[in-house]
This record gives sequence, C-alpha cells and structure tokens, in this order.
Amino acid sequence: MAIIKPFRGLRPPKDLVEQVASRPYDVLNSEEARQEAGDNEKSLYHIIRPEIDFPVGTDEHDPAVYLKAADNFKKFQEKGWLVQDDKPCYYVYAQTMNGKTQYGLVVGAYVPDYMNGVIKKHELTRRDKEEDRMKHVRINNANIEPVFFAYPDNEEIDQIVAKYTARKPEYDFIAPLDGFGHTFWVIDDDADIDRITGLFAQMPALYIADGHHRSAAAALVGAEKATQNPNHKGDEEYNYFMAVCFPANQLTIIDYNRVVKDLNGLTDEAFLEKLAENFIVELKGPEIYKPQALHNFALYLSGNWYSLTAKAGTYDDNDPIGVLDVTISSNLILDRILGIKDLRSDKRIDFVGGIRGLGELKRRVDSGEMRVALALYPVTMRQLMDIADSGNIMPPKTTWFEPKLRSGLVIHKLD
Repeated sequence: MAIIKPFRGLRPPKDLVEQVASRPYDVLNSEEARQEAGDNEKSLYHIIRPEIDFPVGTDEHDPAVYLKAADNFKKFQEKGWLVQDDKPCYYVYAQTMNGKTQYGLVVGAYVPDYMNGVIKKHELTRRDKEEDRMKHVRINNANIEPVFFAYPDNEEIDQIVAKYTARKPEYDFIAPLDGFGHTFWVIDDDADIDRITGLFAQMPALYIADGHHRSAAAALVGAEKATQNPNHKGDEEYNYFMAVCFPANQLTIIDYNRVVKDLNGLTDEAFLEKLAENFIVELKGPEIYKPQALHNFALYLSGNWYSLTAKAGTYDDNDPIGVLDVTISSNLILDRILGIKDLRSDKRIDFVGGIRGLGELKRRVDSGEMRVALALYPVTMRQLMDIADSGNIMPPKTTWFEPKLRSGLVIHKLD
C-alpha cells in the first residue's frame, strides 16, 4: 500500500512565481539554461543549473558548481524568493497543453516504498546520472525538483481535487517558449489531507512516469540519511521525497521516434526488400504519414514516406515486452537489418520526442544528417503499468511525456 504525507512546501510568492519557475534541469543544456535565465537572478536555473554562474565551458560536475547551487538556494530563501508554508499541505498542480488539462497531487512519497517496489519503475537508470542528482539533493538537503508519478484512477480523489480547482488558484500562468498553462492550488484542510492520505494507503502501487533518475537519487539519499542518523525513527522528513501524482487516465504518452545515420551498407531497394520479409511495406509518397495503430510504423527514406505493418507471427501479443512496437522495431529493423545492437551506446542512432512532430524527422533526413527515420505508435499507460506490475523494464527511449513538470513551484526540504 502506498504511503504519502503532506509537507511544508517552500514556494515563491505569487508575484515572483513566473520569474522563479523554470523547465526541468534535464530537458536543456547549460547554454540553453544560460540563455533562458538571462539577467534574471531569481531564475531557478541558478540552483538546478548553477554552472550558468561560472564561465562558459565550466564542467557542470565540478564540486564548486554543486556548492554554488547550495549558496544560491540559501540566497533565494534569505531574499524571500522562496518562502516555506506554515503547515504541511498537499498541493494540486494542473498542466494544460493543447486545450487538455491534467491534475496532479504534489505529495511526499515514501522512500521505503521505492526500495520495496510499491513505487514501480519501468526504466533502467544509469549510476553516473543517479550520483549527479544525489550530490544535488545532498548539498541542498532538499528535493528541488519533483518526480512525475501516475496512480490508479480514483473517483473520490478526483472529487477532492475538483473542490480545490473550483477555487481561485495560488498560481496561474502560461510558460514562455512552449505556451503550456501551469496552475496551482494549496490543500490545507486537515480533513481533506487525512482523506487523501487514507485513499493513497489503499492503492497497491504508484508508478514512475517520468524522472527515474531523480526518483532513484531522492530515495537513495533518504535511505543514506536513515543509516547515518543514530536516532532514526522513520518519520523524519528525509524519509519522503517530492512527487507529483496524476491519475493514469489523464496522462498521454507521446511517440518517441528514431533517426539513423546510414543503411548499414544497403541501397534503398535492398533495405526495403529486407523490410518486406517481416513487414507489409506500402509507399505513401512525400506527404507525412503518421502510424495509425499498434504494430504500424512510418518510415521516411529518400523523400518518401512508407507504411510498415508488422506481419502476424513477428511478435507475441502475450509478451508484455515483445508486443511493444519499440521491441519489434529494435529487433526486426534496427538490429537485424541496420546492425544497431545497443540503443544506449550506438552513435549511429538518435531519438526524437514526438512533441517535435514528424516534420522534425523529415528535416533531419532531408538535411543529410540522417539517412532514414522511423516513427512509432506511442505506448499506452496501460502497457506501461502492466510492464511495471510484471517487474519488467521497458526498452530504452520508449516513453515521452508532455507537458514536462515546471520546476520551482514548490520545493521539499529534507529537514
């Protein structure tokens, strides 16, 4: 059963939220963060991308950079750019993209739930990326950025959330660049807080949607603090980490597509012939073609789009991993034909989030940078949850969630 708790959020005053809030650290590089922060000293990038306060080219993993994050975090609090709530609360965080709104609850998720599998994963993590985030959590003694969870649909939670979203929000703004809406309410009524806690306690599992490295880092630091504290009781703040939990039925996974630099020595004709062994190949012409259903793919090659439909018998509908289009395409196209064995390390392949559109695939091939593009039908939340429930791990670069959580709306301190 899932254990959560409210917490005393550290938040910007209403009139400063748009100056403080930022995109998450891992969706942009140092130079982009430097440009977006500009001369705004209140930007959260000074905490989550503190290398922007050093000369261009400074290693973001330099110890001095982590220390700068902590100095800046302290400064934000001293100057009143971040202020802690008087009592533990839950928060409602709504995101609006393309006219669709999803409503998340910001909670303290329980570190032991991560360790014992109540919080379920669907991706492998890399130790170097975990360690980077662990250093950031340790030195700030806080979860500066949240992780993105899904929970099984619950009508009573929907009703409680709706009660608050009918009220005037604490924050309500449209982010620059992407134009997505971000709205935020505080749940401070003790009866509602207790009921939410109780309803989550009835849930068999929570699911990491996005932020596997942040989740691992936050949980590992929490566990580390527990072993270091001789008077550890289990109710300390470090036993929890900040997560935004959305009902699964409100979330949409966007396609995550592939572009490859060469045809592994094949001509167009030979490549298409090899594809025809396992796929029904149909020429669609120069107009963009989008995959229509599971096991249907779009291929862009030499100015033309093709529909590829996996033939019966090339996949196993009873295998939660084998049925995924990312598995089918990795096995039958990328590995068998193009010789790409490891999606994580092969330099011949790159990945393009569906938020960029299929036109981005066409652009990268037409430019000569890439030789061929492959668009996939997105996985569903049901598939993700089934895989996590079965203890399996999805192949790399399978899921892309939008909109991304805005950082800086609320922060969780570990003391």
